[in-house]
Amino acid sequence: MAAIHLPRAIRIGGGVLDELPEALAQFGLTRPLIVTDGWIAGSGILDRVLGVLERAGIAARTYAEAVPDPTVDCVEAATAYLRAGQHDCVIGLGGGSPIDTAKIVAVKALRDVPVSALKAPHQEDAPALPIVAIPTTAGTGSEATRFTIITDTTTDEKMLCAGLAYLPTLAIVDYELTLTKPARLTADTGIDSLVHAVEAYVSQRANPFSDAAALSAMRLIWPNLPIACADPGNRPAREALMLGALQGGIAFSNSSVALVHGMSRPIGAHFHVAHGLSNAMLMPLVTQWSAPAALPRYAQCARAMGLASDTESDQGAVGRLVEALERINADLAVPTPRAYGIPRERWDELVPLMARQALASGSPANNPRVPQAAEIEALYHQAWG
Repeated sequence: MAAIHLPRAIRIGGGVLDELPEALAQFGLTRPLIVTDGWIAGSGILDRVLGVLERAGIAARTYAEAVPDPTVDCVEAATAYLRAGQHDCVIGLGGGSPIDTAKIVAVKALRDVPVSALKAPHQEDAPALPIVAIPTTAGTGSEATRFTIITDTTTDEKMLCAGLAYLPTLAIVDYELTLTKPARLTADTGIDSLVHAVEAYVSQRANPFSDAAALSAMRLIWPNLPIACADPGNRPAREALMLGALQGGIAFSNSSVALVHGMSRPIGAHFHVAHGLSNAMLMPLVTQWSAPAALPRYAQCARAMGLASDTESDQGAVGRLVEALERINADLAVPTPRAYGIPRERWDELVPLMARQALASGSPANNPRVPQAAEIEALYHQAWG
């Protein structure tokens, strides 16, 4: 049995941003608040969105102070800004951080509760203000998920907030918005979406619907990620990555992520490593550790990615998968925590806390091989490099 949840409408393709007013009109929405960040505001993308809306006679206000790894302080400031206007929806414009900020603001607009009261295992399912997601990176899949992640800066905890309240009503998925992405961001977000697809497929909560989306995402992402990193203007590769990221988001939102994400979030919270990059740091190691508990599943991932033939043994296919994940990290210059500049003493000091936070998120419990705290600590020590 599986319960499947998707945005009510998704518009996909080059140039669909121009359909934003028509898409809003479908839902009777006329007074959006746009939540974005300074980079998008300065890149010309925000001006383009505002222009599309203005030509349709839609006046939007903009909150452009979203921060990477959105914090409780940022969320409270954006919520106050929303309440000072008369808004009937929230548009998240940008990467995962602005979209995640928009999601929690849409919920808090109708509920005067602290973010900490909303963190997992709490489920927030009652409707929020309608959320419109316009991703500008091919990575998080946040445009199709019922999750948001907010950092509590007092405890350095990345709080996972889950429920149907966070699922966008509308997603505008226009790959042309990713053509200007720098190579590092392309690599990090691309690995992030690959991890979403693989973890959704090997998760204990996988189902036939999420499996189909996950396998399709892997087929799209794996061959096209190196192309887009080497040739940022390659439109077919950019389109494939955008669709793969969307399908990866659909897959894990209807299955789950697992141990990589559970361990990745504390690294981001304590050491301010970009989410996709911390996923990439952990992916080969955690895959190797987890694979014995789900050899056929990991082997299917290798086959979907074109790394192994149907006739190769599961063991051989998984070996190729781990080797390929190590190789792509090298090719895309993914550093170890050590090479990233994280001090060994500070890392070791925080490992027990990070392991507890990883377990508390619930994601490791969905892993094919469920770890104890001591095993997560050992993996962290191994990952440091």
